Amino acid sequence: MDADVPAAVRRCLEQIIDERLAHCTSLDTVFGDDLATRLAGFTLHGGKRNRPQLLWWSFRAAGGDARHTAVALRIAAALELLQTCALVHDDVMDDSALRRGRPALHTDIGHQYPTAGPDFAKAAAILVGDLALAWADDIVAGAALPAPAADAVREIWRVMRTEMVAGQYLDLHGQATAVSSPARAVRIACLKSALYSVERPMVLGAALAGADARTTRILSAAGRCAGIAFQLRDDLHGVFGAPHATGKPSGDDIRQGKPTYLVAVARARAGASGDTEALVVLDGCVGADRLTESRLAEVQRVLERTGARQVVERRAERLGGGSVRRLADAALREPAAERLRELLRAAAGCRSGPHTCAADNGWMLLGTGRGQR
Repeated sequence: MDADVPAAVRRCLEQIIDERLAHCTSLDTVFGDDLATRLAGFTLHGGKRNRPQLLWWSFRAAGGDARHTAVALRIAAALELLQTCALVHDDVMDDSALRRGRPALHTDIGHQYPTAGPDFAKAAAILVGDLALAWADDIVAGAALPAPAADAVREIWRVMRTEMVAGQYLDLHGQATAVSSPARAVRIACLKSALYSVERPMVLGAALAGADARTTRILSAAGRCAGIAFQLRDDLHGVFGAPHATGKPSGDDIRQGKPTYLVAVARARAGASGDTEALVVLDGCVGADRLTESRLAEVQRVLERTGARQVVERRAERLGGGSVRRLADAALREPAAERLRELLRAAAGCRSGPHTCAADNGWMLLGTGRGQR
């Protein structure tokens, strides 16, 4: 595992998925070929296994040893299936045509059944996501968890799934109502992405290792800082990134009217400075399905002119540096702790050494209700 975590997780996934594919095909070959096989391909042939790596290196840094390797590996595999559910459903809700540089799953189903219509393809994709979630839950429910960790792992898993749904709904709600503030935008980012992408995998690893409460709190805080920084960077890539690098069309967040922190900051700064031209551009372009490249360029210029891009970049940098700094307060084992620091730097996109996260303590309250305005 230590030598190559993604490869070990893939081998575990292959074994789990092969068993379930055989069962699905025995139920019906059309169901097995159309849905279960697509689920397998999506899960096995994409992604960087970041969540399993965060779980594994947190587990090792917190003292996890060979006795619980097998169960840690299976929980890591469950995280990948949960990610499949989240991405497939997200693409349906956002009507995204691409994922990881290839046709999104509902788009692929639509190509197979061109006369069935988009509603059929999206409904089928929703079932793929549901199936992935069911498989993930089966893995966790059937895992031979060590007695002290069993209740903690299952409680974290339960909370994480609910947080994901809450974040996804708030994202949709923000698109539908076009109401968002910087604080609200970060709360959505925290619930939708930061928690299940970084913080919860790390806390799962700590629980599997039997970590004490103090170590768990430190890993949780570090993970939340890095997770929010990850989402802020993702928002920047969604507007300024090249499609060949992001795997998705540039400007999708703007077209869909996503309530991102980047756009919320631009609106707030434009309003405070009386920049009515910037507000007109944002009002006319954010949520415009037929957004042209020239109009997207106008939005990019507004995000630059208002200073929103720079604000978001600096905030992500501070949070990312702070996430690494927080780990120094825990008695973690090397060299696993250094691997964990590397993962947090990569997740947050840090370009420089660690900085204090103290100025961003208000962000750590997201999820408690106190960060919402």
